[in-house]
Amino acid sequence: MDLYEYQARDLFESYGVPVLPGIVADTPEDVRAAAEKLGGTVVVKAQVKTGGRGKAGGVKVAQSPDDAEAAARAILGLDIKGHVVRRVMVAAGARIAQEFYFSVLLDRANRSYLSLSSVEGGMDIEQLAVEKPEALARIEIDPLTGIDAAKAEEIARAAGFPEDLLPKIAPVLERLWWVYRDEDATLVEVNPLVLTESGEIIALDGKITLDENAAFRHQHHAALADAGDIDPLEAKAKENDLNYVKLDGQVGIIGNGAGLVMSTLDVVSYAGEAHGGVKPANFLDIGGGASAEVMAAGLDVILHDSQVKSVFVNVFGGITACDAVANGIVGALEKLGNTATKPLVVRLDGNNVEEGRRILAQAAHPLVTVVDTMDDAADKAAELANA
Repeated sequence: MDLYEYQARDLFESYGVPVLPGIVADTPEDVRAAAEKLGGTVVVKAQVKTGGRGKAGGVKVAQSPDDAEAAARAILGLDIKGHVVRRVMVAAGARIAQEFYFSVLLDRANRSYLSLSSVEGGMDIEQLAVEKPEALARIEIDPLTGIDAAKAEEIARAAGFPEDLLPKIAPVLERLWWVYRDEDATLVEVNPLVLTESGEIIALDGKITLDENAAFRHQHHAALADAGDIDPLEAKAKENDLNYVKLDGQVGIIGNGAGLVMSTLDVVSYAGEAHGGVKPANFLDIGGGASAEVMAAGLDVILHDSQVKSVFVNVFGGITACDAVANGIVGALEKLGNTATKPLVVRLDGNNVEEGRRILAQAAHPLVTVVDTMDDAADKAAELANA
């Protein structure tokens, strides 16, 4: 789960990371009031979960409450890379002497943590990595020891921070690590981390991504979720404890086991090339159980996706035998009744497959086509989606 900048700012502050005062506002009038409260120069910043806000006109400096209100009128409602601005943060201004970059992230390739840091902050880190890779220090972080005072100094030196700044920079890097560790984040980024003209180190703009798999350890994270950002189909699947991800395609996918579902996405994509370029519409893993209730919940989500034109049910019977899966499909269609209107292609294999196919043949549901092999079933689902 990605956080808005104001949420990252609040988390930073709770861990003692130095930040500037900031007030969230939803209307130009509220922005004016916030600017009056903060006093002096303020910055009105669009709150969207994407980069490039400044270039898109989503960040404006205001010298007065009148300017702040005018800035809010220009920013609210702005479309930034497909994200409509509905909220802004009014932040106190800062006189910046230097801009730096720092982040801690999950290094999936090496199954470890990685810190990225540079004395050249303020620009896109991807651009810096391409244009000046030598300016970006990459230091592996041992998950067991993390970033202590000594490690923080090592990171700062590798990034090229001058020796006289180490006593100020190192404690901030250590506290940012606390945020990453204690909140179960997969990314904590500050760009820029600034040195002000008065000699203070400030986290001026923060980005945090939280690991939703650890949500059970953090009850307060639920309050950080933005209901408007969650796809309604994904929300519905979550309510039914389904492992579902919405994709931009036309063939709904149901399978048991993440590996099988991933393979199914591949074969559907390949088959779709011969049928108008149709693609998978979702990832849905129903796991080991395929009862009528689970299957009905899965089909209910997929069939309510307006983009879906056909559904491919691909199940390998193991602990749950194919006859149980077949009974689940028949029961699910009975439960859904007239709401089930899109063709289903079913491929069963594995434990008790013949009995499973017999059950589906006996039911003879007009929407169901049983195909023996995975490749042929994918081709049929793609053909039906393109019909």
